[in-house]
Amino acid sequence: MTAAATLLRESEAPLTTVAARTGYGSEYAFAKAFKREYGQPPGSYRRTARAA
Repeated sequence: MTAAATLLRESEAPLTTVAARTGYGSEYAFAKAFKREYGQPPGSYRRTARAA
């Protein structure tokens, strides 16, 4: 998940690509695991990280 968070902060890669690069077979599974770990969906995390 740390690699996924870095990709979300530092790239414009779509969530499908981030999911695939971090070993998830679907965007849905990735988003669910990411939210469990970080407390927010990946899209919200990306927007928040970039605004900071």
